[in-house]
Amino acid sequence: MTTVLADGTFVPPSTADFFPPAIVAGITKPMVLLVLSVVLVAAFFLTATRRLAIVPGRFQFAAESVYDFGRDTIAREQIGGKDFRPYVPLIVTLFTFILVNNIFGIVPFIQFPTMAHTGFPLALLVVLYPLFHVVGIRRHGLGGYLKNQLFPPGVPKPVYLMLTPIELFLRFFMDPLSLAIRVFAAMFAGHLILLVFTLGGEFLLLEAGAALKPVSLLAFAFAVAMTFLEALVQVLQAYIFALLTANYIGRALAADH
Repeated sequence: MTTVLADGTFVPPSTADFFPPAIVAGITKPMVLLVLSVVLVAAFFLTATRRLAIVPGRFQFAAESVYDFGRDTIAREQIGGKDFRPYVPLIVTLFTFILVNNIFGIVPFIQFPTMAHTGFPLALLVVLYPLFHVVGIRRHGLGGYLKNQLFPPGVPKPVYLMLTPIELFLRFFMDPLSLAIRVFAAMFAGHLILLVFTLGGEFLLLEAGAALKPVSLLAFAFAVAMTFLEALVQVLQAYIFALLTANYIGRALAADH
């Protein structure tokens, strides 16, 4: 990316930096990273479970810890002890898949969080949105499911005139959409901040006058600090995405919410 124009003017990072040119024949870096993440997640679990032992080695222990976290901390807590088991593979896969794609943003020489592209979180939503409703319809029937979602029990009937349209908007539009927007916005903003400090520090070090060159050290220090913060956010966003997915499934299966 270009950070300095011919006249020495600094070019700040922008949305254009999130759309790298095609590597070959329309294949872009984010596409390659998405496929790479699938390969890495699959290879991790297949390798870790190839030779299972009662006393696990470090690799098996790591895989079991990730699985137990998705099963017990997310799926069981949000869906419920009776219904969570069929959804554990989905929750664990979502968590690890999004986590790897987020972590790409701070991996040297890669440094691009795939979920900073709106298309990828929205593609996940295309798969998950029908699931949120199908599981509820299968459990309660269409009428029972709509009643549970749109007419919360214990509410005076006149209040439904105002409450039901709000519930309709939230349950069938805003909640699932915010699921995708949340991870996209966090990855986009975090990566943009890292670009600002990194490229700004590089410009100050190489192009600015002698009086401003020491300021580049401060910019680089902020870049390092923001990298650690971004790593925390990347893990949290993967967790929140999986958590809310499990929550929406559990809400659809519940008799009421």
